[in-house]
Amino acid sequence: MRGMEAAGLFRVIQVALLPVGTVGYLWAVPKLLVYSRRTGISATLLASLYTRYMQHRLGTRPDEPAARLMMVMPNVSREGFRLETTPTMAAHLMTGHVPRIYRYPYDGVAPMRHQQTARTSFYDAALRRHLPGIEQLVILGAGFDTRAYRLRPEANVRCFEIDQPRTQAFKLRMLRDAGLSAHLATYVAADFQAEDWFEKLVDAGFDPARPAFFVWEAVTMYLDRDSVEGTLRRIAGSAPGSVVAFDYFSAEIIASRSPYMRYARAATRFAGEPLAFGIDNTPPARERAADFVGAFGLTLEEHRNFGQETRRRPAPAGFVTAVVGGPFAGCRGLVEPPRGR
Repeated sequence: MRGMEAAGLFRVIQVALLPVGTVGYLWAVPKLLVYSRRTGISATLLASLYTRYMQHRLGTRPDEPAARLMMVMPNVSREGFRLETTPTMAAHLMTGHVPRIYRYPYDGVAPMRHQQTARTSFYDAALRRHLPGIEQLVILGAGFDTRAYRLRPEANVRCFEIDQPRTQAFKLRMLRDAGLSAHLATYVAADFQAEDWFEKLVDAGFDPARPAFFVWEAVTMYLDRDSVEGTLRRIAGSAPGSVVAFDYFSAEIIASRSPYMRYARAATRFAGEPLAFGIDNTPPARERAADFVGAFGLTLEEHRNFGQETRRRPAPAGFVTAVVGGPFAGCRGLVEPPRGR
């Protein structure tokens, strides 16, 4: 089937099955939020795992560990999840088409609704680019990140994961339930807003004198300003050539009164993870981002917008990589993406 025909038929099938997906969503979300509120386990970590699961199922970003983890999560309603994914999966099986949201990168700026999948692509590309120049990978607020399974053995990079004690203990239990190794990373339990996470990281074997890549995916918007700024200062004091990659929401979108953002704030507040922090994204956003990281002694390397920016309207979110010790220190060019799961 030709591309345009497949895309058109895909949309027809997806729309026809939309009521099924809506029932699944309304079935699944309450269980997730109630479980999180009752146990203190992060609910927002499931968003990244869900999109990686869908990319795996659709063949655009293989991630077997993510797929296996999704199947053992006690906060996921199996029936609701099956119904929620039915419109997309059924339409894909019948047409072979993959919706645009799950096949980034593509030409142009990723809209805000594609942020979850586009940001994963940005992080993966940045890590590949810097992999030859680093010896340590630190995943801050790791959630159910599976990058430790994607590192090539010959990369010789030690991986550390930092997260809230309850969330991290939950992940380790889920890794065991999914039959996955819990020995590919060093796990450090820490609360960014209440503890010195860097000190605990060093105690776990991290060497601050050696270059590292810090992944900080989908975290800053849930922290207070002091925690965000304190974390960046800590990273800026690490070895020259170290890199931090993070995504952020704009201050405007955090305060937006749109129906979607009202719902997002209510849901995250109920789950105990209210949206709290945003960056001034006044156009041009790249300059604002450079000023923001520069205040901590970091040099902006890369900036991407989520959503279009105009002279008067800021992009609602962005992605940044910043380097310790000068322009693009440690960047040695692109390498092949990690293989194997």
